[in-house]
Amino acid sequence: MAAEAVRRLLGDVCRPEDLRRSMASGADAEPARWAALAGMGLCGLLAPEAAGGLALDPVDFVLVAEACGHAALPEPIVEHAGVAVPLLAAMVAADDPLLAEAVSGGALLTVAHPANPFVADAESARAVLSLGPDGARIAPPAGLVRLPGIDPFRRLSALAVAAAAGPPVAGPDIARPAFDAAFERGAVFAAAQLVGIAQRAVDLVAAYAKERRQFGKPIGSYQAVKHLLAEAQVRIEFARPVVHVAAAVCHDLDTASRARVSHAKLAAAAAADLACRTSVQVHGAMGYSWEVDVHLYLKRALALAGWWGDTTFHRRRVAARMLGGPIGPDLTFARGPEAA
Repeated sequence: MAAEAVRRLLGDVCRPEDLRRSMASGADAEPARWAALAGMGLCGLLAPEAAGGLALDPVDFVLVAEACGHAALPEPIVEHAGVAVPLLAAMVAADDPLLAEAVSGGALLTVAHPANPFVADAESARAVLSLGPDGARIAPPAGLVRLPGIDPFRRLSALAVAAAAGPPVAGPDIARPAFDAAFERGAVFAAAQLVGIAQRAVDLVAAYAKERRQFGKPIGSYQAVKHLLAEAQVRIEFARPVVHVAAAVCHDLDTASRARVSHAKLAAAAAADLACRTSVQVHGAMGYSWEVDVHLYLKRALALAGWWGDTTFHRRRVAARMLGGPIGPDLTFARGPEAA
């Protein structure tokens, strides 16, 4: 129900024309859109009830992440609610003031995770969560260096000054497992967004293929075009359940669950890549110009493909499971004593 409500909302306030208007004005995000999403309680979906959240699981939030990907949502609600808020909740008391603000949507959090070379949306964040040798720290963003990115709506920064002011809020014994869990959630939710992006790319080009006419018929009636779109849709249908299963087990933090997460990221990235490139191809020569909306989703897909682990990283984790334990149709991705 939450995911469907998000889809309806974003269908009204995060249309391609809304994104283009933001680009023309130089705005990276819309405060009203963030307020609407926060008002739905999305920021606290994965936060504990004691902190004012709903204490849901990643398998619930993955549907919301997919809806956000489908809309190419500029606001970092997925990173905030899916990664940063549960990370902070795992390291501080339930009555922590910053956690309360983050759950309500009044304070945006971002994570300087060792797995990502840059920090996303630090310019508008209240605090950056970072991991060091002596534990985790929470500090206001400082010394930011804005970096260019392929996606105009993802604001990337490097921290010229480490966000390490003050004592650690959690020691290594608490912080490291919390950051490990944050990585798995980040990878799963990035995969879910990629599935949403892939579906949007196919939806766009299917609508175009019904309207564009060549030789007196819609181009969608030609078998060659049908095959292209069918292949992209099949790739999506194979990726989506892999992502959902990964969301159900990502908190286990063992070799088998990590392989599932990596499998999900690989499958979703491949589906998004194929869907977006197919959409560009079917649009023809105009598909290579910014005037075609699919570029909004193609750029996001390219950006997310290397976020929370690139292809090489995730292939190595799948290989570690396949080569490090018994394999077979009933064991390759099964969780059990042999896969722990």
